[in-house]
Amino acid sequence: MKTVFLFGGDAPHDDPRQKDKTISGGKGANLAEMASIGLPVPPGFTISTEESVRYLQQGEAFSDQLRADVAAALAHIEASVGKGFGNPADPLLVSVRSGARVSMPGMMDTVLNLGLNDATVEGLAQVSGDERFAWDSYRRFVQMYSDVVLGLDHGLFEEALEIAKEDRGFFGDTEMQADDWRELVGEYKSIVAAELGKPFPQDVHEQLWGAIAAVFQSWDSERAKVYRRLNGIPGDWGTAVNVQAMVFGNMGDTSATGVAFTR
Repeated sequence: MKTVFLFGGDAPHDDPRQKDKTISGGKGANLAEMASIGLPVPPGFTISTEESVRYLQQGEAFSDQLRADVAAALAHIEASVGKGFGNPADPLLVSVRSGARVSMPGMMDTVLNLGLNDATVEGLAQVSGDERFAWDSYRRFVQMYSDVVLGLDHGLFEEALEIAKEDRGFFGDTEMQADDWRELVGEYKSIVAAELGKPFPQDVHEQLWGAIAAVFQSWDSERAKVYRRLNGIPGDWGTAVNVQAMVFGNMGDTSATGVAFTR
């Protein structure tokens, strides 16, 4: 049975299970629907809710089938956007988001800018022509990944950022320049090494599987359990995981992110 569904690019969207929220989750089903009617959806893939249930029931281990399907799905994104996952010259970055069949705002985990490391950040700076953007994206990724996946207190990183701004006489993040963000990334990685006794992961595939595991595990977090109990959501539904090519909201004054609701 299929564990991963592709969307966007030239992917077919003819499998009825892909648009079934019980299988693909609300976000995954809606992404497939939008892509199938021709909307410009950034390419990606959805890991089924069934896989998260299996993962949690069987000792938090990924199946060989899922690993193979994810590798093929990554190749789909790479071909669609013309970038390579882990390619230091022109890196593909992805977001990793949860996708339960019903909305659970704030309960599940998300990781953005995944695929950045000490090599790919240089490639992103070169390709984008904006070194500040690249290093800002990297520091955001290190902080988010360290919190969501590695389990570190995000306050450690917020404190380091505030100290960095104070030392420079800055009041806002927008005053930080490329070299400032580069130095802060070094501080962030030092925090990870000091807290965990090991370096921040540089292998992009290790990063990806860590993020997928974190999203699966967030279904069984205490906050998610409380939310489900208060809202009558069964615990055996599980969550899908959506991996999608990044679209950036911090690439200068002409970029932004937002959420839109239809009536």
